[in-house]
Amino acid sequence: MEEQANTNAQWKIKTFNVIFKADTFWGKLFDGILLIIIFLSVLAVVLESVGSIRLSYGSYFLLAEWIFTGFFLIEYILRIIIVKKPWHYIKSFFGVVDLLSILPSLFAFFFVGAQSLMIIRSLRLLRIFRIFKLTQYLGEASQLSSALLASRKKITLFIGTILILVSILGAIMYLIEPPESGFTNIPKGIYWSIVTLTTVGYGDIAPITALGQIVASFIMIMGYGIIAVPTGIVTSEMNKSRFKMDNRSCSNCKATEHSDFAKFCHNCGKKLPEL
Repeated sequence: MEEQANTNAQWKIKTFNVIFKADTFWGKLFDGILLIIIFLSVLAVVLESVGSIRLSYGSYFLLAEWIFTGFFLIEYILRIIIVKKPWHYIKSFFGVVDLLSILPSLFAFFFVGAQSLMIIRSLRLLRIFRIFKLTQYLGEASQLSSALLASRKKITLFIGTILILVSILGAIMYLIEPPESGFTNIPKGIYWSIVTLTTVGYGDIAPITALGQIVASFIMIMGYGIIAVPTGIVTSEMNKSRFKMDNRSCSNCKATEHSDFAKFCHNCGKKLPEL
């Protein structure tokens, strides 16, 4: 029994090194094959959505899909078995993505078109950061996330103001324009205001009166300034965050220029002050 337990433990360790480690030959090989399979599965979903291709090769796509799903299912089960704390993996970002890459195939039995959701597998390509040692860029992503979180109140206020503004402008256009121009109700006017303010300009509804065109011109010009506001808010928060990080100095050795979100001094190892 003890020998069998040791054999199982060794098997788990070896499998763990292959699946979760990217600094070994077999780990790199596995990750490379995994990325190729993920790419091919996403490509298959994209091509299968083209009607002419689906009619000619639909059976092949179906077979390939079940092969891909079987591979991902086996991989997902192995990851759960070999980790010490399976629940930590299951609820992690990649654990959720790995699960979501399997579920659409099962949903396809009950919901027509659910297989298109398999495109979510493209998120699994983010493992390329780990494989090619690009994890340092994840710090930049964390900084952006922190900036978005810090500016959420300002952005929420901005969006609320915009919603009020387009509602008023939509009502004004409904009053100004005749029904034949397309402004048959206030919701239509609000829709047009949003499209115009964001400079999208579908052109399905357009003012035909002189006053309506003047209001439309005002909204178009105002749109250029409004679009820049959220970018300015987030950029300001990112600069504040960067300034705090760059100026964090160690209280022991006075060292500066610590890496993003470092908790300990890179020079002496003393704990850094919180941001």
